[in-house]
This record gives sequence, C-alpha cells and structure tokens, in this order.
Amino acid sequence: MTDLLEVQLGQINIGRLVLTTGDRAFFAFEEDYLNNKNRPVLSQSFFTQAGDLISETRTTQTRLPPFFSNLLPEGHLRTYLAERGGIKPEREFRLIELLGEDLPGAVMVRPLEGLAGLREPEAEKDATQTPYRFSLAGIQLKFSALAETSGGLSIPTNGVGGDWIVKLPAQNFAQVPENEWAMLHLAAEIGIPVPETRLIALKEVAGLPDLGALSGDTALAVKRFDRGAGGRRIHIEDFAQVYNVYPADKYGKVSYANIANMLWTLTGETGLVDFIRRLVFTILIGNGDMHLKNWSLIYPDGRTPQLAPAYDFVSTVPYIPGDKLGLSLSGTKEMSAITLSHFEQLVNKARIPEYLVLSRVRETVETTIQAWHKHKTSYPLVNEIRDRLDRHIRTLALIR
Repeated sequence: MTDLLEVQLGQINIGRLVLTTGDRAFFAFEEDYLNNKNRPVLSQSFFTQAGDLISETRTTQTRLPPFFSNLLPEGHLRTYLAERGGIKPEREFRLIELLGEDLPGAVMVRPLEGLAGLREPEAEKDATQTPYRFSLAGIQLKFSALAETSGGLSIPTNGVGGDWIVKLPAQNFAQVPENEWAMLHLAAEIGIPVPETRLIALKEVAGLPDLGALSGDTALAVKRFDRGAGGRRIHIEDFAQVYNVYPADKYGKVSYANIANMLWTLTGETGLVDFIRRLVFTILIGNGDMHLKNWSLIYPDGRTPQLAPAYDFVSTVPYIPGDKLGLSLSGTKEMSAITLSHFEQLVNKARIPEYLVLSRVRETVETTIQAWHKHKTSYPLVNEIRDRLDRHIRTLALIR
C-alpha cells in the first residue's frame, strides 16, 4: 500500500511525500510549483550548484528525506510525542503525519483529502489519549504554548497554534533555563538579534504533562520568530536542512567556514558580520552546542534568506568542563586554543573579506567581556555557574 501526504508551504501546495513498499519515502514537487517563477523557497538544499531545482528526493527505510527529517523532534521529546500518538518513533513518515500541522517554519504536512482518516493499526493503541500535535526540533523538552492575558502560558491540548516555546528545566543539569535566558540577554547587549524571552515559574504553565523529576521549577519562554501577527507562518530552515544532512550528523560534515561562505553568498555583508559576531560570542561564553541545527535561515518574504535570530545560546562549560565547539573552526574545536589566526584561516577557506571578519572578531571580544562583567552579578545564576564561566574566559587565547 502507498500512502500520500500533501506538503504545503504557507498557503501553497508544493509537493507530496509518498510512502512506498518497505517503509521507504520520497518527496516530489508539484508541477505547478516547479513552473512558478515566483515560487517561495522550501530549502537551499533543493537547488543544484547551477541554481536548478531538484524535483524529487528519495531516502532509506523508515527515514524521510533530510529536510523533512530535520523538522521532527529528537531524543526524549520524539519518544514522548510518538508514544502519545501510538506510533514508533523511528517511523518518520508516520511521525510527520502526526505532527505535520505545527512544524517549524511555514511547512505543513497533511494527508491528502480522502485519506485523512487513514492510520495503521499501531496508531490506534490509545484512542482515548489526545497527542500533543506539534514538532519543535531538538532534544531539550520544549512545548509550543499560547500566552495568557494573566501573564502565564498555556500548552494547547492539540499543540497547534502556539506562539511561544516553553523550555523546561533539565533533568540532570541545574539552571539551564536561567543560563539560556542570561546568555540571550548578554547576546542582545552586544547587538546579536534574539527573540523575546522571559523566565516563568512552572506553576504558571497550564497544561504541562507529568514529565517526572526536573532540576528546577523555572522554565524559559521564547517568542517564536517563525510566527507572525495573526499566527502567520514565517518560513525557516536550519543548516542541517540547508546542507541536506540528517540530525545525527549535525556535529560533523560541515565546518564554520562552510557556513560563513554560504551566508556571504546568500546574505552578503549583513549576514556575514552577524555570523562572525555570534561565532566569537559562542567561544567566549563556552557554548559547545552550536551545531548545524542551532543556526537557521529565515525567509520573511518567502524567497529572500536572512540569518534567523539567535537561539539555544547556553554556556555549556559550567556543566561540561573543557567542552568543545559544536563544529570545526579552521581545523580545531578547542575553544581555549582559538586565536585570531584561526579566523584568518577561516577568511581564506571561506573566501570572505578579511577586514569584515577580523574587525568584528576584535570588537565582539571587547564588547562581550565588558557586558559580561557589567551584568553577570544581576543574572539569576548560582555562583558556581558564574565562576566556571569566568574561569573559561580566562583560559581563552582569543582574549589575550
């Protein structure tokens, strides 16, 4: 039996996901989309080097093509949502069928009309339980929420339509929401675009499921930048999608030089300067988790890419001493070893303007250190986290 899912980008039907024998899936664009000269962009990965559109992609057993696979949650959240929906977490076609109404960006995936009620027997295990039907890529448990007039947040029972992301405390690391809030505030202080955020007591979040023991009672609420006024969906894609790699490969295969070259090509000076500032900031705060899925493009007009606002800025070194960069910078991931010469090598490899890069590196080092010392005591962090970040900064060759 062959199953069909309709793929929409905004209000446009652009293609179909097809499940064939052996649990193999492929995606094909609609002819109307292929022939539309003003078509919105689904992903940079669907363009050849010559700029032609790749009309279809195929994949291996149980997995979707990489672009669609990267729309799905990972780790604990995937397992949790799959169990709620009565499906196996590794069966990505069934998972996107379940979660396709509220994917990141402007993509929606729905059963074709007349097939909407079709479901394999395994999906009917718990018909009395309403699944949370949304997908927020990543491993940390996070839920799409609606802001209440009282200032609290509510998790929709079907998960669709949330305009905030609620990121819960970790089970094994202390103060991760407070850490991320502080690092995003610090980023904004030096001119990095960030979404609106606020810390909120877990008791103010209505509709949370029972997730067992957590390390704190405070969550981080982040305003979704892929949702506009009136719930308008704004398209985004992360760099795992841009480079057509699966989530499991988000820490390899691509370097920061590759991203720099891509941004210079697609977004010019504005995107490149913003990228360099974020990369230096990542080193300074000791964030070892800036992998491919934590960098994204956003398409405000549906066609023109920009570097999306920063997200998932967490200082990981207080939890993992000696943590390394998520991707390679000029042949190294050792933050303490990085010097200006590594950025000079980046310039040569990425074929980008040296004066833009090196001047931004120097400026970001100075402004970040100043802002950290100005604000660190006001951040809601325990002394141990502040002290470990201070020790990390003192080890950096980049500041000498």
